[in-house]
Amino acid sequence: MLENNVVHPSAEYIYDILRKADSNISLATVYRNLNKMAEAGKVKKILGLEDRAHFDHNTFEHYHFICEKCGKVYDLPSDIAPDIVQNVENKTGFQINSHEIVFHGICLDCKIKER
Repeated sequence: MLENNVVHPSAEYIYDILRKADSNISLATVYRNLNKMAEAGKVKKILGLEDRAHFDHNTFEHYHFICEKCGKVYDLPSDIAPDIVQNVENKTGFQINSHEIVFHGICLDCKIKER
């Protein structure tokens, strides 16, 4: 289901869709399975949107942009800031094992609507 979805759905969104096919499924089951998939590296868990996590089937390194007007989540290529991990390590002495970058702002569609 996540592979065909570009909206970075929440567990609630997925639950609503799955419930139409199987009325016995619970929201807890959806959460449990999504969290297991995230722990296994099969999906990426995105925090920082609303009060809930969203999930992304794209597990390759990339960043996210969250529009503060419409709530859409966009994938951004990691080559926007290709040396960010190395720069942080060099400037701080930290060892970066993983990172997640989420930009917040207004998307192009919403900027055009504001005009």
